[in-house]
Order: sequence, then C-alpha cells, then structure tokens
Amino acid sequence: MPRQVFLFERPVRFVAGTVGQPGDRTFYLQAADQAGRVVSVALEKSQVEVLAERMSELLDEVATRATTVVPPDADVDDLDPLTAPVDEEFRVAAMGLAWDGEAQAVVVEAVAAGEEPIDEDAILSDADEGPDALRVVITPAAARGFVARARRVVSAGRPACPLCSMPLDPAGHVCPRQNGYRR
Repeated sequence: MPRQVFLFERPVRFVAGTVGQPGDRTFYLQAADQAGRVVSVALEKSQVEVLAERMSELLDEVATRATTVVPPDADVDDLDPLTAPVDEEFRVAAMGLAWDGEAQAVVVEAVAAGEEPIDEDAILSDADEGPDALRVVITPAAARGFVARARRVVSAGRPACPLCSMPLDPAGHVCPRQNGYRR
C-alpha cells in the first residue's frame, strides 16, 4: 500500500496539545502551514514527554558540536488551543528525531500504527511503501518553543500522589502505598 507522508517544511505552527479535561485528555501533535493546511495526529502523553526531552537533548548536543546558533531554553510563546476542528489523521506508533545539518533544522517524524510492527528503517525514510507519517522540519528556535509548550501541556494534567506518584482524581484515588486506602 502506498505511503502518505504529510510533509511540513518550516510550518507556521507545530505544537503539542490536548482535547478534553485532565484525566480524560487526548494528546495531539498538530502542524499547520501558510496555505491553511492543518494535520493532527494522536499520541500518548508519555510520547509527548519523551519527544520533548529528546528534542531538548538533541538541541543541546547540536549547540556544543555544530556551528549552528541554537537558542537556550525558550518560554512558551504559543498558548493558543489546537486549531479546530481537530481531525485525527492517525494514531502514532513510533517517532523519529534527527538533525539536518544541511538545512540547519530539526526533523520530527511521527509514524502511524499498522497491522505489522514498525520497521526501524521506515522511520525518517523516503520509501514509497510503509506506514503513513507526519514529517516536520523546524528551526532550532521553533524546536525550543515546541519543547517549552510540550512540557507545559504534559504538566497541566492531574497532580500526582505524593506517595505513589499516580495521578489523583478530584475524588482522590486508591493508593497502593496506603494498602488500598483512599488518599
């Protein structure tokens, strides 16, 4: 089956965001270009967290090794909600992250889940066959902005129990560290 790659080179917006209330949120990556095309893909909270962490590490490493000017950690500039309507193109199974030295840019690829396990070689490849993908090429400054917003989105969830670190519901939760007693 032919592969569909949603390619955004230097998009006007690339963000992580959510739909729903804490405890019942769906996480999305959303990219938008100047022509008004918007693509949203669903993923897990942990995937957003790992992507932000790895992207920050990549930028820190590029800043020490390359001649590229990489800005330090950024504040969150984009606090707007996701562009509506949020239509999920696919659910993310795997992600790839790379530095394009020639373009002086960060490349992010989110690959769709399929019936078969994802082949590592399919991520960040230009193969005609394979799972659908969202590929975004962003500047180091835009990557720092993405990291700042992603961290804010992840931390905006339910507070963690001080004993077991599991999320607390508004009514509390059954804490395993309290032998099943409510906290």
